[in-house]
Amino acid sequence: MALKVALTGGLASGKSEVAGQFHALGAAVVDADAFVHDLYQANARGTKEVVRLFGTQVLAVDGRVDRGVLGRLVLAESQALDSLNRAIHPLVRTRVDEWYDTLDPQVKVAIVEASLVVETGAYLEYDTVVVVWCRPEQQLDRAVQRGMSRDRALALLQAQMPLDEKRKIADSVIDNSGDRETLELKVAQVWRELLLRAD
Repeated sequence: MALKVALTGGLASGKSEVAGQFHALGAAVVDADAFVHDLYQANARGTKEVVRLFGTQVLAVDGRVDRGVLGRLVLAESQALDSLNRAIHPLVRTRVDEWYDTLDPQVKVAIVEASLVVETGAYLEYDTVVVVWCRPEQQLDRAVQRGMSRDRALALLQAQMPLDEKRKIADSVIDNSGDRETLELKVAQVWRELLLRAD
């Protein structure tokens, strides 16, 4: 059985970049957000749960969940976000388990990239947790550089658990406050540690 790794971070912290580097090194990698995307298609189970919670106002014209509308709604009300997480994350965990079942038995490390794995308590189901960290001001600057408005980036950062809090439960922390070359070295170091744990 592959070592089950939760890879998490925060807005513009670089976790997708790190996930790609782990994949290049030989890990099986999946982005939990891809499962959310599937669950939010027209008539999908996740969409039905979202409509049950918030009504049809969250639907796009084609019947899918409009994630922009949903995001604004839950950002404005923390209780709404908690309700959404309780409804959707068990469905995502089921999809993750199904993904594990598809892996080649030779795979040593299986990494799930997941933004809310700490907040939902799902991290307890993994063998190890890796947090990608950088300073909050870097998160903000990088999000704005990607085209997000400063106000929206600030709202998202305020709604998310601070990376310094996530670090406290991490088995490994990858510091992404420097340049790409330094990041690659740090990812390679953690990869070696994961392979040792997988043996």
